[in-house]
Amino acid sequence: MFFSIDGGDGTGKSTQVELFCQWLRVCGHDVVTCRDPGSTPLGEAVRGLLLHRVDMRIDRTSEMLLYMAARAQLVREVIRPALGQGKTVVSDRYLLANVVYQGHAGGLDVATLWEVGRVATDGLLPDLTFLLDMPADTANARLDRKLDRMEQQGDAFHARVRQGFLDEAARRPERIVVIDASQTIEQVQKEIREAAKRLLAGT
Repeated sequence: MFFSIDGGDGTGKSTQVELFCQWLRVCGHDVVTCRDPGSTPLGEAVRGLLLHRVDMRIDRTSEMLLYMAARAQLVREVIRPALGQGKTVVSDRYLLANVVYQGHAGGLDVATLWEVGRVATDGLLPDLTFLLDMPADTANARLDRKLDRMEQQGDAFHARVRQGFLDEAARRPERIVVIDASQTIEQVQKEIREAAKRLLAGT
């Protein structure tokens, strides 16, 4: 089983990934966690370039392809081997984020991004994605650290990010579950687990 947790910056993804994985392990799952981009030597190098090299201009298409390259490595090195061994994979972000940030918010063609993503991942998509949603200004106010390169894109960009996530969720309701991330950590986690239980019960 393959899950991903996604949403705008500041919506609490990392916290919810950790809590969800703890619950899955209690339920008896052998869990592998990863982050996209990251979790491989190539992915971590690309992550550093994309998020922290504010001194370097990166064209939006180049940015998209770098994310895709990191994801291709992640799928082949981490995700597919884990799934092949019967493990449950939980990823902090995945292809949906690329489609939204570089497509809906960044101006690249969304359909093209999905197709490039299909090639990069060899067609592998999460069985279920939990989309943590809240207004962009509320989420941004939660970020109490130095902002990375993508987080510095501005209010209008992040408003488009949020709408892009919601638009994609509306198109794929069977694969993307929208959860109100402005609730308490416990309530958000409860809704994630309830959605996961429904999927797991059908396997």
